[in-house]
Amino acid sequence: MNAPLPDHLLPDIRQRDTPQALIDALKARFAERCSTALVVREQHGRDESSFAAPPPAAVVFAESTQDVADAVSLASQYSVPVIPFGVGSSLEGHLLAVQGGISIDLGRMNAVLAVNADDLTVTVQPGVTRKQLNEEVKSTGLFFPIDPGADATIGGMSATRASGTNAVRYGTMRENVLALEVVTASGEVIRTGTRAKKSSAGYDLTRLMVGSEGTLGVITEITVRLYPLPEAISAAICFFPSIEAAVRTTIEIIQMGVPIARVELLDANTVRMVNVHSRLGLREEPMLLMEFHGSPSGVKEQAELVQELASGHGGTAFEWASTPEERTRLWTARHNAYFAAIQSRPGCRAISTDTCVPISKLADCLLESVAEVDASGIPYFLVGHVGDGNFHFGYLIDPEQPEERKVAEALNHQLVMRALALEGTCTGEHGVGLHKMDFLVQETGDGAVGMMRTIKRALDPKNIMNPGKIFAL
Repeated sequence: MNAPLPDHLLPDIRQRDTPQALIDALKARFAERCSTALVVREQHGRDESSFAAPPPAAVVFAESTQDVADAVSLASQYSVPVIPFGVGSSLEGHLLAVQGGISIDLGRMNAVLAVNADDLTVTVQPGVTRKQLNEEVKSTGLFFPIDPGADATIGGMSATRASGTNAVRYGTMRENVLALEVVTASGEVIRTGTRAKKSSAGYDLTRLMVGSEGTLGVITEITVRLYPLPEAISAAICFFPSIEAAVRTTIEIIQMGVPIARVELLDANTVRMVNVHSRLGLREEPMLLMEFHGSPSGVKEQAELVQELASGHGGTAFEWASTPEERTRLWTARHNAYFAAIQSRPGCRAISTDTCVPISKLADCLLESVAEVDASGIPYFLVGHVGDGNFHFGYLIDPEQPEERKVAEALNHQLVMRALALEGTCTGEHGVGLHKMDFLVQETGDGAVGMMRTIKRALDPKNIMNPGKIFAL
């Protein structure tokens, strides 16, 4: 059972009525593709966060941009909230119908519309998942590198400005989205950006929409960058006597300019959980999981340098995975770390953190936070895209024990305050959603959040686009 929303969010929970006239109009337009069945509404009213809210009043299954535009136009007529839905993998309550309304499921809009291999771009509908996209383009010798772990949709990844394990080399969705088609709060369809690699034409509306979490419009088409598949790929794992040794190694790798593609940290707790879940036999010590992309000689040179740096910090038991099967086994285990942790404490929920700090401050922030959670007695796991200063604790709480949530939220607060003091951010990739609304004000200041509110009011005067997320109006 999910826990109720925390007290500091309750003032923004203002359930609005969804008139029967709107439900009737949606059913007339969409027939069986508009569902008011409780099981369907409940499925679309929860995500991977630990929060709960009433489900939406109806779910519309869109199959085209026109479907989305029509649904939003009808909702606008009745001033009823609209919440876009991809696959439900978000971690911050983005999908919760905290003010009621309708959910628009974009999963059926899953076509790859145009692969422009010569230009290294592809245009897709929002329901295309990252794995589907890479399967579609692999015959061209190209790939899409953004990998948040979950098989999220490209639309959802754009809306939350996702990144993941490859961000240290290939960047985040912010750098990789070139153009969008968006349905605005009035039901109008607009386009932002082009397939050109750069532009100075007016306000950068593409970047405004990327990361807006559905609060400014519904993304219905995305053009993203592709990259050549590396000639050679090699993965390696290395174990360390302490988290500090692993982090210091990572800092040296980045500061020396090694073009490493991925460098992931797993603490001993997480390795233990992954071993059980994925039936692996990894040493239960802090571990770095790394990947190198390039020419055979370049990959060899990078790996040798990293091995030398790691050895200087006590890194041992280097193991190499050069075949696709071996690499997939390791990365699948890493991506399943969240589920491995959940299963390690049956019935628990995870409160996830998402801080990111400048690489030079990573050790200070991480080690102090580890000491705090160890002292608290709360079970946890720790993983990190440490190559770009981003790491995640998952505090494993019993949802029936309010005191555990209180302790976990206090740990999260202390961690975020520490990250902000080090000129970092409260969210490196998960987004603000519900959970980080207060932190956004502390990070950016009242003036910046006030400017965001001004933009929101201008583009969504009825406050129907995923209201109650990012900040309160």
